[in-house]
Amino acid sequence: MSDYAVEVGTWDQFEDAATAVRTAVFVEEQGVSEDEELDGNDSDAVQFLARDGEYPVGTARLRFPESTVGKVERVAVREPYRGDGVGAALMRAVEDAARDDGATTLTLHAQTHVESFYGQLGYETVSDEFEEAGIPHVEMRKRLDG
Repeated sequence: MSDYAVEVGTWDQFEDAATAVRTAVFVEEQGVSEDEELDGNDSDAVQFLARDGEYPVGTARLRFPESTVGKVERVAVREPYRGDGVGAALMRAVEDAARDDGATTLTLHAQTHVESFYGQLGYETVSDEFEEAGIPHVEMRKRLDG
């Protein structure tokens, strides 16, 4: 397992790299429509980008529907980098940024095939299965400690 550094920034800074990762994972691999994937909410979100050297390998975003609740979205890791610590590094960076911004809880919609990944990070499933972008999901939540 490698240790990937994650950069925190804005959509203006990461648009090209984050779009490349999300397009590879969600549009090309999973068949999500580009319109649904690029939903217009990126400029309102804190953006996260993991790189292997200069090559973007993972991304995520964080929005705040409520002042103390962060919503983790668009977590994506390129296929060859899965299982190598990129997703965990992204989630650590998201949690740190959420705490810094005053969040006490994080919520996310996890694809059911990665529910156990988030469970290992302390997220609890709080919903029945539902469909989003034609893919089965569950809502998960985690309380953030200090």
